[in-house]
Amino acid sequence: MTSFLKDGRSQTVALWLIAVTAVVFCMVVVGGTTRLTGSGLSITEWKPVSGVLPPLSEADWRKGFALYQATPQYRQVNAGMTLAEFKAIFWWEWFHRLLGRLAGLVFALPFFVLLALRQIPLRLIWRCVILLALGGLQGLVGWWMVQSGLEHRVSVAPERLAAHLGLALILFCALIWTAMEAWSGQGRGRAANTGAWPLAATAFFAAVFCQCLLGALVAGNQAGLVDNDWPLMNGYLFPPDYAKDGVWATLAHSQAAVQFNHRMAAYGVVIAAVGLASAGLNSRLLMGQSRGLALAVGVLAVFQALLGVATLMTRVPLALALGHQAGAAALLAVATALMWRVRRP
Repeated sequence: MTSFLKDGRSQTVALWLIAVTAVVFCMVVVGGTTRLTGSGLSITEWKPVSGVLPPLSEADWRKGFALYQATPQYRQVNAGMTLAEFKAIFWWEWFHRLLGRLAGLVFALPFFVLLALRQIPLRLIWRCVILLALGGLQGLVGWWMVQSGLEHRVSVAPERLAAHLGLALILFCALIWTAMEAWSGQGRGRAANTGAWPLAATAFFAAVFCQCLLGALVAGNQAGLVDNDWPLMNGYLFPPDYAKDGVWATLAHSQAAVQFNHRMAAYGVVIAAVGLASAGLNSRLLMGQSRGLALAVGVLAVFQALLGVATLMTRVPLALALGHQAGAAALLAVATALMWRVRRP
C-alpha cells in the first residue's frame, strides 16, 4: 500500500486498539489486587527493562526481601514475615508490572508495523502517538506512587494512587474512543440531531470518572474497613469524624470523609444513570446503539452500586472488591461509548 488510509476507517486498527484496551482493563483489576493484598510495595526498585525477569536464584530472592525489609511497611506492618510470605506478595506486584510492560509492547510493536505499512488512518496517527506517550507516562506515575510508600509511610499516598488510577482510566477511555473512530471511519455529513444528549452524556462520563477517583481515595485510605453499616455510617447520617485539620487532609486523608464523599457521589451517579436510561428508552432522538448504550449505563450503575454496598458491608473481601473495581471500569467504558455515539455525525 502506497498511501495512508484516507477515509479514516480501519477495522484492523480498531481490533488492535481493543486488544490493548483489554490488557489495560486487566492491569486495572490486577492493580486492585496488589493493593488489597498489600503487595504494591514488595518491589522497591524500578527497572523498566531488567525488571521483567523475576528473581532467578535464592540469592536474588534474599536480596529483594532484604530491600523490602528496609521499608516502613515491613517494619511496622509485616515484621517477622518469612521469605515464602514475601514471595506471595511479590508475585502480584511483579505480574502487575509485567502487564504494564505487555500493554506497552502490544501497543508499540503493532503501531510501528502498521505505521510502516501505511495501515493507520492519517487522522488517527497523532492520537496513537499521544496514546503511546500516555502509556509511558503511566509507568512513571506508577513508580512515583510506589516511592511515596518506601520512606515514611506504610502504604502509598492516597492522592498518588488516585493519580495513577486516573491516568490509567484516561488511557483506557482514549483507547476505546480511538478504536470506535477507527472502526466507523470519518463522519460524513452533519451530525444527527440528538438534542441535549451530547452534553448529558459528557456530564455523566465526567461524573463516573470523578467517582472512580473518589473510589481510589477510599482504597488508598482503607476507608472501606470503617463505618460498615448502610445506609448510615456507624449509626450517623453524617459521620462526626468527617473533618481533619485542613481541607486537603479532610478530602484526601480522612477515612470518614472519603467514604462519605464516595457514597454521596454514587447516589448521584445512579440517579443520573437511571435518568439517562429512562430518557433513552423514551427518546425520539436516540436510535439503535445509542438507545442500547443509554439503557446499559442505567443497568450497570445500579448493579455497581449494589456491589459497592455489599463490598462495604462485608468488609471488603477480595472477590467483591475486585468485582467492584472491574464494574467501575466497565461502567466508564460504556459511558465513553455513549458519549462517542451521541456525538457521531
